[in-house]
Amino acid sequence: MQNIVKETVTQQTPGGASTISATSAQDTQTQTIVNVIYFISGVIEVTLLFRFLLKVSGANPGSIFVSLIYGFTQFLTLPFTSIFSAATSTGVEVRSVFEPATLIAMLVYAVVAWGIVKLVAILAGQSNEEL
Repeated sequence: MQNIVKETVTQQTPGGASTISATSAQDTQTQTIVNVIYFISGVIEVTLLFRFLLKVSGANPGSIFVSLIYGFTQFLTLPFTSIFSAATSTGVEVRSVFEPATLIAMLVYAVVAWGIVKLVAILAGQSNEEL
């Protein structure tokens, strides 16, 4: 693991001394990694939210947009689908579906993203305030 180098430069100006902090390249690299993790997590969260809202509102699965969202998020919700039993009905067309597995997936993926960001901070030797 590399050492993090932070440099503080004090300059004398006519009005007094001013302090300038320079961050190292590793700090910038760590912040970039954190931003990418949060971006990917945001995309996952938004698509899962779309799935939940489309399912609850009874959207037509034959629509291209709806089928695209359902297809993309199917593997994201798959680990959580067996937590709750599915309500079924015979002979009645059910369009609106409350899918708690999607809400649980959103919560789990948000916590996992937060944990990964904290792990990156630990490995980079940064404190919580720096991220």
